[in-house]
Amino acid sequence: MFKKDKNKDSNNDVKQIICIKWGSKYGADYANKLYGMVSRNITPPFRFVCFTDDTTDVRPEIECQELPPLDITMPTNTLGKWPKSRLWGETLGDITGTVLFLDLDVVIVDSLDPFFEYGKPDDVVLSYNPSNPLERLGQTSCFRFQVGSLVSLQDKFKADPQGIADKYRFEQRFVTRNVPGGVKLFPKAWVAHFRRKCRQPFPLNYVKAPKVPKGARIIIFPGGLYPTNAIDGRYDKKSANNIKDHLKNLKQPKNLKHPLRHLRHFILPVDWVEKHWRE
Repeated sequence: MFKKDKNKDSNNDVKQIICIKWGSKYGADYANKLYGMVSRNITPPFRFVCFTDDTTDVRPEIECQELPPLDITMPTNTLGKWPKSRLWGETLGDITGTVLFLDLDVVIVDSLDPFFEYGKPDDVVLSYNPSNPLERLGQTSCFRFQVGSLVSLQDKFKADPQGIADKYRFEQRFVTRNVPGGVKLFPKAWVAHFRRKCRQPFPLNYVKAPKVPKGARIIIFPGGLYPTNAIDGRYDKKSANNIKDHLKNLKQPKNLKHPLRHLRHFILPVDWVEKHWRE
């Protein structure tokens, strides 16, 4: 059970949710569905701000603001989402105070209120990253911070963007290790990694659909498996969406080299993702 700060009454605060959308990878439908999920899973008042370079077809309830300026060349050939560094500046549009950042491709399955009540208002709080269990690592798919509190991170990054990306690989590792005073992590159960915590182990993945883990509030989708794939029952956009074709693909040379891996990489259609991931 999380501990609520006794000096903070979140019901009297405007809860501020932000996201960032650049380029063409995610269309307006991702922002629109994220807003829909937020609005169904939060106690008002709240505001929802999308920093974007393209407002086409974004629903009117969303406050669209320009991408925060950052005059650098973004790193190349890196796995991290380094354009998120735009959010680390001294100012962030017209927003001040506490913000909760969410990736566009998360699925919200329970109330977001506790994310604003956890810890102290000026804490930088990341979701737990299960990818490296021996490393205390946060995940920036969902994290809370005070606007202006990450300026030192942006300054370090601006000084050597490619060098920082090469050293840390992922922006969440850079954030975890460099926030002044350190970061805190939300309770592990609150933010669940779809591939690691929701999908069934082999061979149950052929008879049972992925589940919502106990205590989960947000499901994140790193690693090329997106909500659209989960709804269709595909492990990724190139995978088969039925058992017959998936097993048939085992004969492909690349899959014969790692047969167990291929057998594990199958999911049945996930109806609860379709239920929650909508406008």
